[in-house]
Amino acid sequence: MDLSRMFKAQWKQLQGKAKEKWGKLTDDDLDKVEGQFDQLVGVIQGKYEMTRSKAESEVNEFLTGK
Repeated sequence: MDLSRMFKAQWKQLQGKAKEKWGKLTDDDLDKVEGQFDQLVGVIQGKYEMTRSKAESEVNEFLTGK
């Protein structure tokens, strides 16, 4: 299963962990993401004022545990 599918399938369980990692994310932010990788990257990029590549890197690390 590719990372994107796995992410979407496990999104409900991952929401709490995402909120712990990125404390600025609200429940509304996480609901809007709906398990979409690009959506999460965009929300993190905006909330934390980081580059797209940095946000992608953080989300990838979050999803792979590395």
